Amino acid sequence: MAMEQQSLSVSKVFVRDLADGQSVDSVFVVRERTRRQKKNGEAFLKLQLGDVTGAVEAVLWERVEELFEQCCPGGVVRVLGSYSVDAKYGSSLTVRALRPAEPGEYEACDLEEGPTRSVDQMEEGLRELMGMTRNPFLRKLLERFFGEGSSVWTRWREAPAAKRYHQAYKHGLLEHCLSVAQGVHSLCGTFPEIDRELAVTGALLHDIGKIEAYAVENGAIELTDAGKLQGEIALGYYLVRSEIEQIDGFPEHTAEGLLHIILSHHGQLEHGSPVVPCTREATLVHMVDNLGGKLGSFDRLEKSLADGERWSGFDRALSGSAYFASREAA
Repeated sequence: MAMEQQSLSVSKVFVRDLADGQSVDSVFVVRERTRRQKKNGEAFLKLQLGDVTGAVEAVLWERVEELFEQCCPGGVVRVLGSYSVDAKYGSSLTVRALRPAEPGEYEACDLEEGPTRSVDQMEEGLRELMGMTRNPFLRKLLERFFGEGSSVWTRWREAPAAKRYHQAYKHGLLEHCLSVAQGVHSLCGTFPEIDRELAVTGALLHDIGKIEAYAVENGAIELTDAGKLQGEIALGYYLVRSEIEQIDGFPEHTAEGLLHIILSHHGQLEHGSPVVPCTREATLVHMVDNLGGKLGSFDRLEKSLADGERWSGFDRALSGSAYFASREAA
């Protein structure tokens, strides 16, 4: 079934509002695309389509070769199809027709997630924390990474914090690391035995490896070869260690404490950390980082709920469902 090519006004159907049996004519961004084979050897496409409220799995059974290039990850497409919920296989959108969306058919704000604060506000918060750092070696290290002339700063400022679970959008890494660092800074007043400057520096740098582990291509977030082969923790350790070695006289005990924060911030070996937190500073950064990730998942899940819904479905990041008491019951 061919889709008309002229630009038509489209009433946006959000992912969170899809209902079993619903016919769909709406615009989505392509987040993932995979070519698969049926049992008879014929090809079909598995897609993940999304908007600001979430993502939905989709399948395209026909005209695969013809339509494959029209649904590249990061592309915006207009889709005709039907949405269904199966008790065994879950929800899926069966695509009958698809083409690149035309500019007049959608609003970018309906498709793109972003931070709750402006980039200027976040940068101001970062500069404030850096200005509080009196240790000359830590201050110099932060300037090497986040000084306005640094190439790393430009990449870190634009990068996403993840591919899927929290702050998976432009400027997400800045938002996440700043919130962790601000949380660590605040808690250091409650626990005065913690080296505040070391902990805050570690919080700002704990995910620095993600600038090497992730790449954004045509709007889609993908793991790089380095991200798949080495992982973001190893990449971050190397980046920070290399910069430390360029600073004459950098104290070894300070370097060890900072690098330990980066190596242990996932908290457990089974979660990808080569070591578990063994210092107060590393323990604090891990706890606040974990909290920030989980609260970011609540933000993501609430956006995906239809009007009147208070419970999300099961979420892997939370190992359960999320409840939002303040939302009006249906």
